[in-house]
Amino acid sequence: MKRALTPGTFDPITSGHLDIITRAAQLFDEVVVAVAASAGKRPLFTLEERTALVEEVVAPLSNVRVKPFTGMLVDFARQEGAQVVIKGLRAITDFEYEFQQAALNIQLDGSAETMFIMSPPEYMYLSSSVVREIASLGGPVGRFVPPCVEAALRAKFA
Repeated sequence: MKRALTPGTFDPITSGHLDIITRAAQLFDEVVVAVAASAGKRPLFTLEERTALVEEVVAPLSNVRVKPFTGMLVDFARQEGAQVVIKGLRAITDFEYEFQQAALNIQLDGSAETMFIMSPPEYMYLSSSVVREIASLGGPVGRFVPPCVEAALRAKFA
């Protein structure tokens, strides 16, 4: 069985994230969405809230499961038996950062390959931080996130 891991902070999960997860689910037998604690980023949503939102969003995908994690990605990938780490790429700046991370992960533990999936044009400039900023200013985010995430953002900024 080919198992892939799709890591991220998902603060919050966006339609761009869901696109990458859905496409990965079409390529692999199982996809584990790895929700990173990322305490250093000071996320808006708690790890538990982010995990619950991701679980709700990916519920229709039968071969996708969601797990929170702390620590190093390579350790979590090994623990989950993932052969591939899937990363979404939006723009050149993403490539530089993700390329560096992939190279470091190979040095730390080369047992999982990194595979990049390009975002489609409609999600090329979409990020969780932009969604959070729009939501914090009372702007409409329904085009960028699933309905449950939009509701959670409204509740956070009410």
